[in-house]
Amino acid sequence: MIEENGIENGSLREIAGKQCVFYDGYWIKWYEPPADSLRAKKRLIEALTRRLFNHVEHGINMPGNRLAEAKQAYESETDPARKRVKGAMLAGALFNRAADIFTKLVELQELGVEIGTANKLTRECGQCLLDALEFGKSVRHRSGDESIDELWGEPFKAFSIPVEDFYRSRYIKIAQTMRDIDRIAEAMTGVFSDSAPYSGIAAHIKDFADAAKLKCETLRTDPVIFDVWPRFVVAGEQLSGFEPISSAAAGREIEDARRLIEHGRELLTYVARARVPMPKSTENYIKECDRYQATYADPNRV
Repeated sequence: MIEENGIENGSLREIAGKQCVFYDGYWIKWYEPPADSLRAKKRLIEALTRRLFNHVEHGINMPGNRLAEAKQAYESETDPARKRVKGAMLAGALFNRAADIFTKLVELQELGVEIGTANKLTRECGQCLLDALEFGKSVRHRSGDESIDELWGEPFKAFSIPVEDFYRSRYIKIAQTMRDIDRIAEAMTGVFSDSAPYSGIAAHIKDFADAAKLKCETLRTDPVIFDVWPRFVVAGEQLSGFEPISSAAAGREIEDARRLIEHGRELLTYVARARVPMPKSTENYIKECDRYQATYADPNRV
């Protein structure tokens, strides 16, 4: 696939001292994928499991050995709201059961036992991941705004395709995430770009968006995380702490602006940390920016 300026997706180049790969308009920090093996997939799925439960609603990280209980509780529930939550708990149990099986498959392989794709445990592991993906559609992000289906699908993808192909798919998702970060930042900047009381906020928005994209592309195991994470946190704090220059705006307008800025900061944080797009939340925030502009249409207030 040929992108802007004739650069092909997957192209590698050293930029500002770091090796980067190009996807869909973005240069993203590139990491050497591990050799494709069951052990590499085990470590990858373990990391994806931690990442998943770190971003979804509380209370659904059910152990795999409680799968039967979780399934019975879900099937016997009649209240729709409670059934959704129990479905989320079932998704967690299915997810962990798959991880448990995969761990044992790796241990058997290390003992010299050949494990093929037709093996009963291998098939059960794959089915648990598929079922977890289906029930995971009802699981909400910790913000409560939407589910993040991408996070539930990644372990099955890691299980079913070569490790190198999985890493390639992640770069595509990171590029899409960076595009959402830019869209959110552009919407926020557009609201305040012509407003004299907020004339200095654009620089803070840009600093935070740039830091969010760095956070998005950087693995926690990378030593540069000790620079990337503090930059991300401090840029967010500076954006949250921004104060308008003048007092001409009414109290309600100032409060609405503060809520809009804080909501944008939170959303950028969620997207950057999850490293996947949040399309529903992004669209809702852009509409929120549009409503603010329509309500406070005088950009020359000083």
